[in-house]
Amino acid sequence: MHHAVRVSACFLVAVWVYVPASALDVPLSDEAVREAYFLGQRHDASLLNDYVKLLPPPKTGPHISSVSLLTPFVQLARLSDRHLGSYSAQQARLDHRGQEEIVEIIIEIRLTPSYGAFIASPPGSRSSSPPALTPRSSLFWKDVDVQIYGGDQSLSPSDFDGHANYSCGRRGPCVMTGATLKFKFRADAFTSDSATIRVDPPEGDPVSVGFDLIRLR
Repeated sequence: MHHAVRVSACFLVAVWVYVPASALDVPLSDEAVREAYFLGQRHDASLLNDYVKLLPPPKTGPHISSVSLLTPFVQLARLSDRHLGSYSAQQARLDHRGQEEIVEIIIEIRLTPSYGAFIASPPGSRSSSPPALTPRSSLFWKDVDVQIYGGDQSLSPSDFDGHANYSCGRRGPCVMTGATLKFKFRADAFTSDSATIRVDPPEGDPVSVGFDLIRLR
């Protein structure tokens, strides 16, 4: 009697998937966390010099006054800078353990004489009185278009928040002075050596700010 034997050949196929490396120092090693801790403990006002770009006022429109790109390393240094007293390098390492590493981009906008806290209402057709002033919407920042790029690649934030800013006198009312926009990204989303933030306000010229990620920690 003949027995037919079916032989199955199993092949192991190795598939290599290319994952671009982040241009930033992530994930942070224990040594990097320690370095960030001691950098913050210096309480040096120049800590953010390479991470914040200050911009001149425009001729018209709101003032895009600053753009910040905060890496995980400098965020840890800022956290250490805020702590006084018994905060230790060991505690900084424990606080960072298990935390998602993100890049935070912050855009500060200030109102200007040409784009102020109040808007002139159109005068009535039969009225000779000057136009009345009405408060500008506290959501004016939603009309600001922001595009963020890693190299030539457009990036989408994992989280976004915006709010108006106010100045309040001790006895007088609060007056809107501008707004703050905050974008959060996974740190490993930045695979290029550069990042560009383009801000197009509802009035006035757009601005573009670049960061050399190789120079940042």
